Amino acid sequence: MALLAGLPGFLITLALLFYNDYSTKVRLTLILFIGVAWLGYAFALRERVVRPLQTLSNLLSALREGDYSIRARGAHHDDALGDVMVEVNALGETLREQRLGALEATALLRTVMAKIDVAVFAFDTDERLRLINRAGERLLAEPAERLLGRNASELGLSETLRGEPIRTLQITTDEGTERWGVSRTTFRERGLPHQLLVLSNLSRALREEERQAWRRLVRVLGHELNNSLAPIKSIAGSLETLIGREPRPADWDEDMRRGLSIIASRAESLTRFMEAYSRLARLPQPAFESLSVGDWVKRVVDLETRLKVKVMHGSDVMIQADSAQLDQLLINLLRNAVDASLETGGGVRVYWTRNGAYLDVIVEDEGPGLSNTANLFVPFFTTKPAGTGIGLVLSRQIAEAHGGSLSLENRSAGTGCQARLRLPL
Repeated sequence: MALLAGLPGFLITLALLFYNDYSTKVRLTLILFIGVAWLGYAFALRERVVRPLQTLSNLLSALREGDYSIRARGAHHDDALGDVMVEVNALGETLREQRLGALEATALLRTVMAKIDVAVFAFDTDERLRLINRAGERLLAEPAERLLGRNASELGLSETLRGEPIRTLQITTDEGTERWGVSRTTFRERGLPHQLLVLSNLSRALREEERQAWRRLVRVLGHELNNSLAPIKSIAGSLETLIGREPRPADWDEDMRRGLSIIASRAESLTRFMEAYSRLARLPQPAFESLSVGDWVKRVVDLETRLKVKVMHGSDVMIQADSAQLDQLLINLLRNAVDASLETGGGVRVYWTRNGAYLDVIVEDEGPGLSNTANLFVPFFTTKPAGTGIGLVLSRQIAEAHGGSLSLENRSAGTGCQARLRLPL
């Protein structure tokens, strides 16, 4: 096209030279000069267009091959091809930074996948294994090279790919039958759906929690038993010494009655303690029925006669609950609030509010507040001289059996404590 652009002018020049009276030397000199200039500019134009396009082609080829380090030299904003080169250079730099970020993210993901104690599997549409981490290899007791590409039924995981996406299963491993948490979701790779399966061993965590619970329980039981058995042993030894004296003191029968009375009192305290333990272990399942929150709160508040409890009436709400169990729960909360408020001469108030899909029943007191919240729900832990240490534990069990929760914390405004009972509407 460059040659064709100069051809008309060259032909006109030849016609003018041959139709006019010029010498042969002049004609050849002009034809040679004009022809060389014409071809030189044509090829220079070709080089100016073709070379940048070849450079762009090489750059794009490198980008396609994943080499983002090549840049075009002489890229300036003084012409259209220069602008294209500048943009391609910027594209290469952007892709290089993105690939570096992707490589770092992939390295982090691989490290996390290798270190976490959770088995991760990915299955394609044919339920063939496409991805597995080290925890999954340990669970199946084989290396990834032997597992990838095998069907879920061959691996014994077909049951986990069906049913509810989040649930617990009993899985038999080399360590025996254990409880595992199953979490399943879907993702797409190259446009095809895949299933991501995550298995977490719940038995170890449950056993550790069980050991911690037993430690706390044994500590509290030992404390309670020692409080009763130590004085019983001491008084029994004193009475044995008293009986062995000759002659016996004149008031030995009075000392004997007093000692036996103390032994009986401590034995009765142990009996109450064991009854409380039995009651905590035998909490029945709630019998749900329609219950008016306003009537329920008013009925329980009327049972408290030591202090006037203020009820801040809200909108009447109906819930499904076991009225007898909720009565016991609210009685425990009110008794604790009143006990705390009587120490400082403060008051107690009860109110309820809607919180999304839940109902919050709040009991606030103006007592001294909570000094230690770590052991509030530890069975048999109590700070009261005559307390059993099961009131709050039993109350939380009732709340959780109703699908709710119970929490205690110090009030942010003023002194005292706030107990929050959350129940589903």
